[in-house]
Amino acid sequence: MKTSFPKEKIRVLLLEGVHPVARQVFAEEGFAVAHHDKALEGAALKKALSEGGGAHLVGIRSKTQLTREMLEAGGSRLLAVGAFCIGTNQIDVASARQRGVAVFNSPFSNTRSVAELTIAEIVALNRRLTDQSALMHKGKWDKSAAGAHEVRGRVLGIVGYGHIGSQVSVLSEAMGMRVVFFDIASKLPLGNARACKSLDELLKVADIVTLHVPETPGTKGMIGKAQLRAMKKGAMLINNARGGVVDIPALAGALKDQHLGGAALDVFPHEPAGKDEPFVSEVQGLPNVILTPHVGGSTEEAQENIAVDVVSKLLRFVNNGSTTGSVNMPVVDLPEQPVEGASDTRRRPHRILHLHRNVPGVLSQINSTMGELKVNILAQYLQTSGDVGYVVLDIDAVDAARSKVIQERLRAVPETVRVRVLF
Repeated sequence: MKTSFPKEKIRVLLLEGVHPVARQVFAEEGFAVAHHDKALEGAALKKALSEGGGAHLVGIRSKTQLTREMLEAGGSRLLAVGAFCIGTNQIDVASARQRGVAVFNSPFSNTRSVAELTIAEIVALNRRLTDQSALMHKGKWDKSAAGAHEVRGRVLGIVGYGHIGSQVSVLSEAMGMRVVFFDIASKLPLGNARACKSLDELLKVADIVTLHVPETPGTKGMIGKAQLRAMKKGAMLINNARGGVVDIPALAGALKDQHLGGAALDVFPHEPAGKDEPFVSEVQGLPNVILTPHVGGSTEEAQENIAVDVVSKLLRFVNNGSTTGSVNMPVVDLPEQPVEGASDTRRRPHRILHLHRNVPGVLSQINSTMGELKVNILAQYLQTSGDVGYVVLDIDAVDAARSKVIQERLRAVPETVRVRVLF
């Protein structure tokens, strides 16, 4: 079936070693795919974005920085960006929205991987496994139970009871731990978990505190010197959330004077851009401290799940117009385009996607234009969010010349950001 834009001309750029299943699915769809194993920056990134006339879809992970400047380098062809990870801090989502570029991510596909890492760290810290392993590698045999504890019966405090925090809750309870949690939103406790009224209440009772919160102005530095001193002597801290949540110098101080008994960190305020850049932190070399290089969601299973999730969202947006899962666009979940009802049932109706600045009167202008051109509207969908609006029109199939006129008239609406047609 003929489409509005030949699929083989749709260019996809994948960076940072995005899981191969993403390349496979895009290739099977008929798209032209280019990929790089590493993050790009500066002139190299601009070149990759604009090569061959420009990429229509870009897939990145956490290192590539898609700033306003880089989005502009992508040109008018750029339709969408897929963040093959949880966060989108590396993308200027506001600038993308202003340019009509939808941004998608995968906030839940690596949930299990992060939860399992947290459980492993809880056991490892309580049994001081990294210290014991380091001694063995040095040839020292110290068969002592000093400082080693079972996790059964210990109190786990979970800060942030979302998808990851709640899974940690269930897994830790199955191991015999008692769970308390704190979240700024009201959450239904799972199992025997108990909600705390405040962060301070949780810090005072927990033997291990694990953080599972997003990076927001409210969470930045939420665990500082005062909070660390409020924790029980000998308690342990795990941060697999965001690097800016914990004051690292304060944590180093609490570990050095043995107020805390250990820590596990997978994220840091400042992380190396790649393997060639050294990692430096105040907590390096301290006993019973587990440091991992932001690998909480880096399992083969999680990366494949993320790839499938993000690619499916990008394909629905390109082929169908749906913005479900977008972090910066009005969410419109569209049905498949029907064949029935078109003036020529051998062809699909046209679907017009109109992204515009959200001001009064735009829908009226669009409908007036359709009326003046005597276009029969089969279905209409509208959603707005903040400063943008998204109108989708399913209309009777028209020939190429008339389709061109419709697009030109809609682009002439002063508030228009982008017009795209599917058939």
